[in-house]
Amino acid sequence: MTESDPRTLTPNNPENALNYPAFRWLMAATVGSSLASRALAVVLGFQIYQITKSPLALGWLGLWEALPAVGLALFGGYFADQHDRKRILLVTRGASVVCAVMFAVLSGSIETLGLTGLYALVFIAGIARGFGDPAASAFETQVVPMKAYINASSWLGSAWQACSIIGPALGGLAYDWLGAKGTYVLIAALFMVSWLGILMIRPTGKVAARVREPIGQSIKNGVKFVWNDKVLVGSMALDLFAVLFGGAVALLPVFANDILHVGAKGLGFLVAAPSVGALLVMLWATRRPPVENAGRTLLLCIAGFGLSIIVFALSKNFYLSLVALAFSGAFDGVSMVIRRAILRLRTPDHLRGRVASVSLLFIGSSNEIGAFESGMAAHLLGTIPSVWIGGIVTLLVVAFTAATVPELRTLHLRAKNDTE
Repeated sequence: MTESDPRTLTPNNPENALNYPAFRWLMAATVGSSLASRALAVVLGFQIYQITKSPLALGWLGLWEALPAVGLALFGGYFADQHDRKRILLVTRGASVVCAVMFAVLSGSIETLGLTGLYALVFIAGIARGFGDPAASAFETQVVPMKAYINASSWLGSAWQACSIIGPALGGLAYDWLGAKGTYVLIAALFMVSWLGILMIRPTGKVAARVREPIGQSIKNGVKFVWNDKVLVGSMALDLFAVLFGGAVALLPVFANDILHVGAKGLGFLVAAPSVGALLVMLWATRRPPVENAGRTLLLCIAGFGLSIIVFALSKNFYLSLVALAFSGAFDGVSMVIRRAILRLRTPDHLRGRVASVSLLFIGSSNEIGAFESGMAAHLLGTIPSVWIGGIVTLLVVAFTAATVPELRTLHLRAKNDTE
């Protein structure tokens, strides 16, 4: 199969997207950045908790990254629709390399500098995310034809989840073996691999002609498009509130250190456990894409995620906790494939950056804002109650969304029979 002949794509062929060299380079870039970012989250979280012994400090860590990412997201989407998306990715991934190197430099002076330097670098990384994430989402559609979008989403999700298994474990083990400084150097090298992968991509998809308009009006048009599509709004809101109230990732250092008593190595496996379940279902989705009854499946999976979080919160056994987190990842993995497909299939190319930026406001920063919420809730209610209460709130959100967005309950996903 050649890149210029998308007509040779066959239904349910798990290798549809992989037949495109540009997509294979995108996969390599995804692997590099995902390994780096997941390892970085473990190292930063464990290092900060070791210094402070405070769940609230972990919440502040998430907030310092989310603030610039949220604040710049809409402008980043506008920028992605007005400028070359590949170039934006090269600049932002390059910034990630520099930040990782600076983390290594600062880690040797953490006792004298305190947390100020680490939080400042996290803030800079959040700025890069504000521009990079909308561009990355929009750029994905330039490397495969529309008929391969769902398959590409499954493969990219699988790669991200595989790295989410390896990355946290790598971060925890490297922290024990190399120390913080050596681990940050390793993370910088992985971000460099991602930068090189982006550099090698030769986009093949068509890009819509850019429409020059005032920035305020341009951003307004993107927000209006999303607001008028109830399926987009409903799917984004589901993920936002599920992660905001049902996420437990930010508190895993507390569970590992104080509740399950498994240390940094155990923390790495706890962080990786959700990705084990997610990877399995995403690989399955490359062969059996969840296109039929996709909306109903999405609602059921978010509900399953909430139930899994409740079980995790009440568990005192390390292995039961791993299983609960793995199930939460499996449910989230299916919902992630569906959400990505909804975003790709329902958005015209000239709006992809701005729609992706709205998605970032809903989804991309929900982990960091959820981390702050988790830290505050744990500070006020206690670690365990804050997590199981969040699981219950997630179930209530699912019930409310199902009742108020009937279009989502009956949604089926179909890629257009195009030859572009």
